[in-house]
Amino acid sequence: MVKMSGSHALIEALYKEKVDVIFGLPGGAIMPVYDVLLDSKIRHILVRHEQSAAHMADGYARASGKPGVCMATSGPGATNLVTGIANAYMDSSPIIAITGQVPRAMIGKDAFQETDIIGITTPITKYNFQPRHASEIPKIVKMAFQIAPTGRPGPVVIDLPKDVQTEVADMDFPEKVEIRGYKPNIPPHPLQVEKATELLTKAERPFILAGGGVIISNASQNLQAVAELLLAPVATTFMGKGCFPENHPLSLGVIGMHGTLEANKSVLEADVLLAVGMRFSDRSTGKIDEFCPDTKIIQIDIDPSEIGKNKAVDVPIVGDVSKTLIELHNSLSKRLEKRESSLWSKRIQQI
Repeated sequence: MVKMSGSHALIEALYKEKVDVIFGLPGGAIMPVYDVLLDSKIRHILVRHEQSAAHMADGYARASGKPGVCMATSGPGATNLVTGIANAYMDSSPIIAITGQVPRAMIGKDAFQETDIIGITTPITKYNFQPRHASEIPKIVKMAFQIAPTGRPGPVVIDLPKDVQTEVADMDFPEKVEIRGYKPNIPPHPLQVEKATELLTKAERPFILAGGGVIISNASQNLQAVAELLLAPVATTFMGKGCFPENHPLSLGVIGMHGTLEANKSVLEADVLLAVGMRFSDRSTGKIDEFCPDTKIIQIDIDPSEIGKNKAVDVPIVGDVSKTLIELHNSLSKRLEKRESSLWSKRIQQI
């Protein structure tokens, strides 16, 4: 153990998580952290508005695959992060938002620039932390960096009272943490993979609809392998754009309100729809009751709450998209031989 202030512990914990850049705007309630950050090896990018910091952290996370970190002061500084946090939550982007807070004795007393940022952001984060003792900071940072990028990625908020930042305590920096109740389900259930294989093997007009989950799990090559084995046309949502090469013979481009005629027409003719890492949003489906009403649907998603939320499905598969597609391809390969063409693929070329 080593004795240091909460602010020093925060920066040291971020450094141990290999954070190389923070996007933020200083203010009174977060100033102790900035005093330490000034002499650290972590680069700080100053924004002109806190909302920009949250969006920059979001963009950094999408581009690098690592959690992006943003920082703001209490009250209006923290609330200005909310739009960026909500965007990261909706698009499953891992960010860590660090906010200053009034001293512990002033919380709940309408102090200057006090806002209940925990209450405000609870619906749009995976989890929120507010350490009440400086010694809790190393473990909380470790937990935040475990929660944000795993399972279905998303934002985590760490709200730091100002006196916790300045408090000096013995610090223990754990190598690992166990989070009770947090066990993101990653491998798919073999029985569900088998059920999906049965449907796809018998399908005459299979269709694949790919979303942002394919990009998040780096599953583009696995998706292409399944599509080529089935000779199934592939359309993407806007979040999934880029996960399948649009110059590929099986590509139909984007589906939905702003999608291509080919994609929107073909999906309605499919007898089996494989939905991969997508949530059946209204921008993709239009009127949900009229979207593939007679089609057998297989939905793959790492978040069980997304499966069947908007559209009833016949075969739900909870699991990481990349691992699930590998298992599905292996299962299909035992039943199917790779074909050069089919009546369905020829029909798609005519649309």
